[in-house]
Amino acid sequence: MDALGIPPAAVRDANALELARVWIAEQGLHCSLRVGLYAADGIDRETAAWGIILADLAGHVADALSAEGLGSRADLLDALVERFNDEAAEPSSERTGGRGREAV
Repeated sequence: MDALGIPPAAVRDANALELARVWIAEQGLHCSLRVGLYAADGIDRETAAWGIILADLAGHVADALSAEGLGSRADLLDALVERFNDEAAEPSSERTGGRGREAV
């Protein structure tokens, strides 16, 4: 197993929460998500929060790819958003899963 390190800020902050783990395993994408942090404020707040999280994550990916010399941040972010929208409209694979807390 090749796990990534925990960011230093998350180590320092006693109130830090892990929101997602994403793995490629058994030739597929597998993830664990912590949802519902904003559920008490309603679905609009929860979906807004996850929209911001996904956008921030895409920005970090674009930054990392740009740092690897794969293009400009703006062009890479545009390509990520385009592919995200394509995949959201027509998923390339089926998602399965359920609720619960599994040991990770």
